[in-house]
Formats: sequence, structure tokens, C-alpha cells
Amino acid sequence: MTGLRSLAVGSLLLLTLIAMLSCGGGHQLQTVTITPSAADAQQAPSGQVQFVATGVFSGSSTPVTLTSKDITWCYGGDANAATPTSGICAGNIAQFATVDQNGVAQCTSPTFQGSVVILAGVPSNMMMVDAGPQLKVFGSAVLTCP
Repeated sequence: MTGLRSLAVGSLLLLTLIAMLSCGGGHQLQTVTITPSAADAQQAPSGQVQFVATGVFSGSSTPVTLTSKDITWCYGGDANAATPTSGICAGNIAQFATVDQNGVAQCTSPTFQGSVVILAGVPSNMMMVDAGPQLKVFGSAVLTCP
């Protein structure tokens, strides 16, 4: 009975290792394309815009749709700011829009009219005081609020 149990555990470990290796293992995200690159929330159903990130990992040339396991989405601030795509997610500043981890963005301020930046990237170790996490930005898009 012990031999069968060892064989089963060994087989399970081998299958787990194969699954990990086939899922990209240590591949690094190289490029990201966000579509649409610009959208008007007023033209979208319910005012929500679905952004989609497609990326290429090292060791491959085939683009794949990225999920929240691959990238972090965030609202990066007003598009008129001096450095809207610096990689700093809006933290405790006025939030004119939100974006969830599925890439669905919407305007949240009824009085704001203008454009905001939606960022997609991977978190870095740096945090800014009164700001959100800093990202290594791979892509950005613009959301226009009515």
C-alpha cells in the first residue's frame, strides 16, 4: 500500500511540475497592447468601457489576452497632468474614474469633464505617499468622461 501511495504522490508532483512549466514558468511580459486605445464613456453602455490587454511574453511571439494574474489595472489620473503615464496609480487624489482588475473602466465624478489615463502594468516595489502603487507600465489608454 505504501508503494502505491508513493507512486500516486510522485505522479501528482510530476503533473504539477509539468503544468507549471507549460504555463510560462519564468517568462517575462515583454509588450502590452491595450484596446481600445481611447474610448468615450458617454458612448458606452452603462458608461462602462471594457479595455482589453494583449501581451507577448519572452520566449514567444504569440500575443495572448492578459488577465489579472498577468497585469494590474489602475486609474492613473487626469490626462492633462504633467506626467499622466508615469506609472503611479491614483491613490488619495480626486478619483474621476475607476478601473477594475478585469479592465472595466468608468467615470465616477458627475462634475468632471475631460480625459483620464487608464494604466496596465506590473507592480513595482515603490509606493508613493498618498498615492497608489507604482507600476512598470506596459500600456495606457485614455477614457473620456462626459
